[in-house]
Amino acid sequence: METAEKKVKRSVRKRNKITAVKQAAASGAATAYLRNVPTSPRKMRLVADLIRGERVNKALNILKYESKHPSIRLEKLLLSAISNWQAKNADVKLEDADLYVKEIFVDGGRILKRLRPAPQGRAHRVRKRSNHVSLVIDRMPATEEKTVKENKE
Repeated sequence: METAEKKVKRSVRKRNKITAVKQAAASGAATAYLRNVPTSPRKMRLVADLIRGERVNKALNILKYESKHPSIRLEKLLLSAISNWQAKNADVKLEDADLYVKEIFVDGGRILKRLRPAPQGRAHRVRKRSNHVSLVIDRMPATEEKTVKENKE
């Protein structure tokens, strides 16, 4: 029983995510949001998992050549986050910044409920799902830059 972790409510997790995004915005990282995307969150998470933690250039290449349809929207969102970062850090060149995808998470949005006819006069409910995407990009930490330089030598 001592090793079992306490289960955290969904509302508390959501509040923690929101505060983490706000703290990232104050520390120099750039955020971008995509709201009410008419794609199920599960499909969007498959593509979002591909770019989590990747450098921005590599993430753009992944999204450009990914065949799944949410990749187009995530590519535009990533470009928006890059421009937000440039507006926030006008004195730093984008090439020298070494940006990476710090956080990306997909939350469920509103669900449109529709009815589809079924046999024998019944009706089945169709749930048309949507999602919200939050993306945070930031500069690579200094400790990781040193290890990359050491590996090249």
